[in-house]
Amino acid sequence: MKGGMQAMFKQVQKMQEEMQRVQSELVNIVVSEEVGGGMIKATANGNREIISVEIDPQVIKQDEKEILEDLVVAAVNKALSSAAKMAEEQMAKVTKGMLPPGLNIPGL
Repeated sequence: MKGGMQAMFKQVQKMQEEMQRVQSELVNIVVSEEVGGGMIKATANGNREIISVEIDPQVIKQDEKEILEDLVVAAVNKALSSAAKMAEEQMAKVTKGMLPPGLNIPGL
């Protein structure tokens, strides 16, 4: 039994090290999303941080300020959602086969 526990702890330690490696690499993985037919583009990294927002100059009109603000919010939310999905996929690669089926650990 003791050997089984040691093997399990080694596997958990290996998984933790791999997860830390993946988390440190997520900042370098970026996703971009567009809304409004490409009028607004938001780019986020795997740490769910917005890197940039690009606005097509054609949509910058004073009388359309509220529409522009709504499009920026939509683009940012879409980019953050894609970044979260991408980060989850990267972390799932690390934990695949290491956790028992049905065990759901938040953040993995």
